[in-house]
Amino acid sequence: MFLSLRSEVEGALEGALTALEFPADDLGIEEPPEDVESVLASSVAFRLAGEAGAAPPQVAAQIADEIDVDDLTYVSAVETQGPYLNFLPSDAYFADTLEAGTDDDYGHLEPKGESVVVEHTSANPTGPVHVGRARNPIIGDAVANVLDAAGYDVERHYYVNDAGRQMAVFTWAYETFDEEDLDEPPARDRVEYDLVRYYREGNEFLETAPEAEVEAAEAEIESIMRGLEAGDEGAYERVSEVVDRVLGGMTECLARLPAEFDEFVKETRFMLDGATDDLVDRLKALDEAVYEEEAWQLELDAHGIDKNLVFLRSDGTSLYATRDLAHHEWKFENYDRAVTVLGEDHKLQAKQLRTTLELLGDDTDQLQQVLYSYVNLPEGKMSTRRGTGVDLDDLLDEAIDRAREEVEDRLDDRIRDDDLDEGDVERIAHQVGIGAVRYDIVSKQPTKAITFEWDRALDFEAQSAPYVQYVHARCCGILEEAGLDPDAGYEDLERETDGDGDAGLLETEAERDLLETIARFPAVIEEAADDLEPHRVATYTREFADRFNTFYRECPVLADGVDPDVREARLALVAASRHTVANALSVLGVAAPRSM
Repeated sequence: MFLSLRSEVEGALEGALTALEFPADDLGIEEPPEDVESVLASSVAFRLAGEAGAAPPQVAAQIADEIDVDDLTYVSAVETQGPYLNFLPSDAYFADTLEAGTDDDYGHLEPKGESVVVEHTSANPTGPVHVGRARNPIIGDAVANVLDAAGYDVERHYYVNDAGRQMAVFTWAYETFDEEDLDEPPARDRVEYDLVRYYREGNEFLETAPEAEVEAAEAEIESIMRGLEAGDEGAYERVSEVVDRVLGGMTECLARLPAEFDEFVKETRFMLDGATDDLVDRLKALDEAVYEEEAWQLELDAHGIDKNLVFLRSDGTSLYATRDLAHHEWKFENYDRAVTVLGEDHKLQAKQLRTTLELLGDDTDQLQQVLYSYVNLPEGKMSTRRGTGVDLDDLLDEAIDRAREEVEDRLDDRIRDDDLDEGDVERIAHQVGIGAVRYDIVSKQPTKAITFEWDRALDFEAQSAPYVQYVHARCCGILEEAGLDPDAGYEDLERETDGDGDAGLLETEAERDLLETIARFPAVIEEAADDLEPHRVATYTREFADRFNTFYRECPVLADGVDPDVREARLALVAASRHTVANALSVLGVAAPRSM
């Protein structure tokens, strides 16, 4: 309803300014002051004071006089407060919010008819996903979710680096060494943990073996890379055996978050179909192209980039950047927009990519890049090359174990009374533990470096995932105690309560604040999608949880003595709250437990 109200306010202001012969190019719509019971405010009078030749409060009064609230559905009054115009919500605003809030898809906007591909994670398939990179799939999945909720046709892609030196080394090592050559068993019974040992052994060999043996190994690695470049089917099959198996294990890990993909796009695809060769020819033809230091490069100094983009080696082999350029042109041909989630260490490459695409004549308005800083644990930075890092699987296991302890402490009486069995506890521990990891990471602005801390992430009392999840569980508990289905929509709720859930009976400040917060949810989705900032949804859930908890403390729902009509209205408000918080958590990729 907030979006509809905002549209009404915009139309009313534009009409009033036109009638007063004022320009309507900037309406000055903003959040109202905290001490005012309005939903939106406008500071437009500040801008117009000079032109009107009057003080801002006088201009505000003139504009307010031109607005007829009888023509508006969701605005009951327009009041001035000094230079501000405040728009107060009508009963219809609250009534329609209460009804809309119980819809299963509440918060999802109308289809926009625009396709968006979101590329995220795209970690090199050289071993288990580690914690430092965990922010990419979590942010990427949330970005895709918020775009989907905003009405875009979204596809989630994982771009697979299967043509670089790392994969040639991995393939050579896998074919060269045997199980008995490896120092230790796999850390986990899954394929990528098994195979990464060969990769590590291969790297150690290349660093420590006698020079002649290293030269022979390097020659084989080079032949694999050249075979891929030449389109040799045997080379592709050799590399694919390793890539596909490792990627399969990494996918199992990512599914635990969950982060799932519609397509895995291999970079070798753009070598096989000739797109890379075509791109190289076009790059060579650019004025910025030079051949120096035994490689073809683009000089980008004139475009504000002080490092050249190398796109072809002297031996005729392409680089990752070359193939990624072809990949992005493919995206532009097949999607209206392309969003890429990248670590901060790719900032330079991202700038080189965009600039080069512009030089090639591509419309880079289609391209949006989300850059993020890495996640650290208190122990410090992590690395995978020598197996010294902390794997994402380990973090998730630890989260579940810690959540299980917390859940068992909190639910001790219910477990003893057989109200919850072991399966229930395990389910809740998974939902809370993994939810805590996702929420803690996605709730921060991507560009800010973060250190993951257990006490904060799993704090049921602080503004964390469990704090918000508990609101959902509490809503379900209230509805179930009233004999209602927590999933029920507004019409079902009316039928089961024999009432109409009259929003007009929700008169307290706590009830109105909660209704207003519910009404804003679609607007939060719209803003988060426009700016590719899913952390805004997390911020909203914390505010929502605070508002609901205030309502829960101050407005009894099922207590004796509550008027039956008020009881039904409050039950409708609880139902709307449940749908709202469940959908908001879903956008963040966090489970909404029915009990905690």
